[in-house]
Amino acid sequence: MKKVTMQQIADHLGVSKFVVSKALSGKGGVNEMTKERVIQAASQLGYFNQKNGYVKNVRPNVGTAAVPPGKQSVLVLMPNIRSQNKESLYWGKVLEGISDELEEQNLGMIIVSEPRNDVMMNIINPEGILGMIGVGQIATNLLLEVHRIGLPMVLVDHEDNLIPADSIFANNVDGTYRMVNHLIGLGHRDLYFLGNLNFSRSFRDRWLGFRSALEENGLHVQRHDDPMLLLESVETGGFDQALKDWLSARKQSKSLALPTALVCANDSIALQTIRVLSELGLSVPEDISVTGFDNIDDAARFEPAITTVSVPKEQLGRRAVTKLLDRLTDANRAVEKWLISVELLYRNSASSPREEANVSS
Repeated sequence: MKKVTMQQIADHLGVSKFVVSKALSGKGGVNEMTKERVIQAASQLGYFNQKNGYVKNVRPNVGTAAVPPGKQSVLVLMPNIRSQNKESLYWGKVLEGISDELEEQNLGMIIVSEPRNDVMMNIINPEGILGMIGVGQIATNLLLEVHRIGLPMVLVDHEDNLIPADSIFANNVDGTYRMVNHLIGLGHRDLYFLGNLNFSRSFRDRWLGFRSALEENGLHVQRHDDPMLLLESVETGGFDQALKDWLSARKQSKSLALPTALVCANDSIALQTIRVLSELGLSVPEDISVTGFDNIDDAARFEPAITTVSVPKEQLGRRAVTKLLDRLTDANRAVEKWLISVELLYRNSASSPREEANVSS
């Protein structure tokens, strides 16, 4: 089979080879309509199925087997924002799970970390990719582009109201609900949630579990506009001053008491919170208990070790691959949201509150 060249694509469209080169490189200088025409023509002529940095693939024969014989490829989109990268103690494990499962299924993987439409369009070849797995927070316009092209997709720890896609989550609501009930069982009655409800769907779900447990036990629940629910820079730990001010005000107040337990939206927030408490002369768990979520490696190594909710991060990645293969065998199946069970890990950062705290409440 003769190689398809950029000149042939240019002749097919009636444009210059320079325009084709620009459009396929994603470097800009070509309007969106022309770029789309070039990419569609290149795909139709078989340009992407050659040695041009794309993996040659044949779509699976849906209904007979999820994956046909031979090497196939899955696009993994993980925009490098908010610590979503291979070095992350959380996202790196999810990516490992995806990679391991794809390898076991004899599938290839193309990772895209640059969250730009032109880069996406330069990589996505519908005839050469089985589907896409999106990891973490992804902009709606990128998901719309994948959906428009017609690639089946599965989202890990993310969903978008505009995009009909299967999703995989840890059971965030249940995990925090059980953690709060554990703290209540230890005697805690004044608990606060630390996070940012606008940060992610997982954070909002963890707040819902927190709130449900308190309401069922007839305990005070902080308002939605509470500053501790709207912490800024939770991904970088840049909320120190806001937390210090809040704790200091309660520590010095005659009418407001310090909470006996702080339930953090994830382990990173819990680690930073304990450092802030230490700077204010407060001990964990003697003065205030602190819990986290995710069970990143640092949570076990910290002093005190963090009581947390363990998320099977590799399993999230593996199940995303399984879900994508399921979707390939039955494209008409209703969109599904899978919840992966979590486990409470009881460590040293949480204990029963002081007796005087029990008396005052």
